[in-house]
Amino acid sequence: MKSLSPALQAHLDEGTTTLAWCWRIARADGVSFGFTDHDRTLTFHGTDFEPESGLTASEVRAGSDLSVDAQDAEGVLTSDRITETDILDGRWDNAEVEVWRVNWQATSQRVLMRRGAIGQIRRGRLAFVAEVRSLAHVLGQTVGRTFQATCDAALGDGRCGIDLDTSAFGGTGAVIDLLRDRTFTASGLNGFTAGWFTFGTVEWTSGANAGRRTEVLGHDIADGIAILTLLEAPVRAIFGGDGFIIRAGCDKRIETCGAKFANVANFRGFPHIPGQDAVLRYATKDGGHDGSVL
Repeated sequence: MKSLSPALQAHLDEGTTTLAWCWRIARADGVSFGFTDHDRTLTFHGTDFEPESGLTASEVRAGSDLSVDAQDAEGVLTSDRITETDILDGRWDNAEVEVWRVNWQATSQRVLMRRGAIGQIRRGRLAFVAEVRSLAHVLGQTVGRTFQATCDAALGDGRCGIDLDTSAFGGTGAVIDLLRDRTFTASGLNGFTAGWFTFGTVEWTSGANAGRRTEVLGHDIADGIAILTLLEAPVRAIFGGDGFIIRAGCDKRIETCGAKFANVANFRGFPHIPGQDAVLRYATKDGGHDGSVL
């Protein structure tokens, strides 16, 4: 149940209202935006809610069970603040959202309708529709450790303990030539063997993708020159001379943890847990009951 201020309740009781929707969106990169479906700028809580953003709201869908409540916000891609490139680049993914109902004649008369996060974003030629999910979506996320043969720690985090900023596990490089949309040759990596950066990360330090981070799918060497293949092609084009910081990758196996990182003491998997093949095993006189692959 929403608690309304006496002034807002009195305004609603008048029968004729001057209400508008306002959205405050805080992206993961720390940038905040304010939008409204009113025709002039509204200001409160230190945020300017700008009109003419092309952002309109659907009805609020809510249920009495634990299902995720949702509301759609539709906008145009021609806005200077909401660009197709930023949407494709993931900058709006899981952004925090506050949805307000405001008396535009007196913005002190307002009520917070919901908090949530940006969910699925559907794009068309000229517009997008962003799903605003309620906080109930957090209940559907996995919490706690996963019992599996491979390590469930992120390489370089506190549980892993590896310092990826040392020269042994990372370096700096620059693009020499673009081979495909996500494959390029790179300089500065001559001291590393093939595969060292597979499953690692590239953080761009210059060029159109500066500040963005992406995963490495493959690291090969041809004629002494490193060839990197990214998991996904960057939204913005890669050009020769673009600089980056690259860090080693890990396939999460205990063999790699020992041979590559000498870090078995911090391995966070369960390498001896029986695999799925153990369910299909049958008794044989030759043994083979240790849970290994058939």
